[in-house]
Amino acid sequence: MTRRTFLAAAAAQTAPARNVLLISVDDLNCDLGCYGHPLVQSPHIDRLARRGVRFDRAYCQYPVCNPSRTSLLSGFYPEATRVLNNTTDAHTQVKSKFLPEFLRSNGYYTARVGKLYHDGMDGASDWDHASSPRGTARVATGEGRNLTGGKFAYFEWRASEAPEEEHPDAQTALEVSNLLAEKRSKPFFIACGFRKPHDKYIAPKNYFDLYPLESIPGAVGPADDAADIPPAAFPQRDLKLGYEEGREFRRAYWACVSFMDAQVGKVLGALERNGLAQSTLVIFFSDHGLHLGEHGWWNKVALWERTTRVPLIVSGPGVPSSGERSEAIVELLDLYPTITSWAGLRLPPAMPGKSLLAPASNRAAYTVVLRGEKLGRALRTDRYRYVEWDEGRLGAELYDHASDPLELRNVAGDPDYRERRAELRKRLSEKTLAASLLPLDRAGRLVRQVEKHAGDPVDG
Repeated sequence: MTRRTFLAAAAAQTAPARNVLLISVDDLNCDLGCYGHPLVQSPHIDRLARRGVRFDRAYCQYPVCNPSRTSLLSGFYPEATRVLNNTTDAHTQVKSKFLPEFLRSNGYYTARVGKLYHDGMDGASDWDHASSPRGTARVATGEGRNLTGGKFAYFEWRASEAPEEEHPDAQTALEVSNLLAEKRSKPFFIACGFRKPHDKYIAPKNYFDLYPLESIPGAVGPADDAADIPPAAFPQRDLKLGYEEGREFRRAYWACVSFMDAQVGKVLGALERNGLAQSTLVIFFSDHGLHLGEHGWWNKVALWERTTRVPLIVSGPGVPSSGERSEAIVELLDLYPTITSWAGLRLPPAMPGKSLLAPASNRAAYTVVLRGEKLGRALRTDRYRYVEWDEGRLGAELYDHASDPLELRNVAGDPDYRERRAELRKRLSEKTLAASLLPLDRAGRLVRQVEKHAGDPVDG
């Protein structure tokens, strides 16, 4: 499977129970075995991919936790939700029903364990059960250091001495497993939110042992990589790591990935032990990606492929179970309509996402990020990534993925791409207008409203 969506068979699925297990991961890029990474050990996620469908080109709507999660849980783009930072409460901005409340109001048992919304931003009517395991104080003990000498608190790694069961994600996996073991008389929507590999990069020591430091490559790129990139594209130009510090960063990040993968394995094992695999749609995704030194950047809050592309794997009844892959351009925004379609429910009005049950055609993914009070906007098509900073006033980027998959050559100013850029600019403008549509105003009309939001959050 390549350029079509995957769930045609699931559209006719008639299983008596339509359960949903949503596995959310924080700050995970596509460094996974099933996505072709040569070093990262992720056997449980890889197994999920082998029995479902892996999306190779799935994209977030904003490369920071709160805006991304608000977008996918509300079903609307960040410009419409007006949540463009990590501090704005989603439920004060969006008055339509978020996904958990919508499912709950339609007869679903809803539960959240761990992180789904950004911390503390659940709605009052979202959940029948909600908890946020935090682990023990011993988790922060063990060998490690801050890679910036304390300049940035989140650049810390630690090979924890605490037993695995004391870590928050392990506690989340146990609680979700117990919920799956309970017998229910109605379908469930269970959100399992793992925090790793989000910083700080802390995992049990045995997961660090999977990655001997001498085996970890450093970040290498052209010396003049930044020469053709607009300054606005970089969140913080002084956020840099040395070569050896970068290797330590990668090692710690991948250790956290493998630790998280082990927790995914526990949850999937519980699903199978309790006979729920044949009646449950499993969706595994990350809220956004993360740079590991590409373009000299070591975080998110950027509009390149590395931060906007996310892993997305779907498995369950009616889904092809032979490890198929889809090259269709999809967005995290599509999860809301996909889940409601799976549940046999009518989608709320004016929602811009497209169910993965529907055929794909000439789609493009749309991602935004703030620079102070100015927005950068990116459009990812089948072949190109086009970015404008403050509608082009602060520069533009164009990358041709057919010849430049690592996005090392910005051809926005290349005369050979003049017509292509004009076409993409028009398409981006049309997408921007559509992305700014709010659900409905009080008079039942669609409205367009874009507000200024200061802040350029890195952590979160």
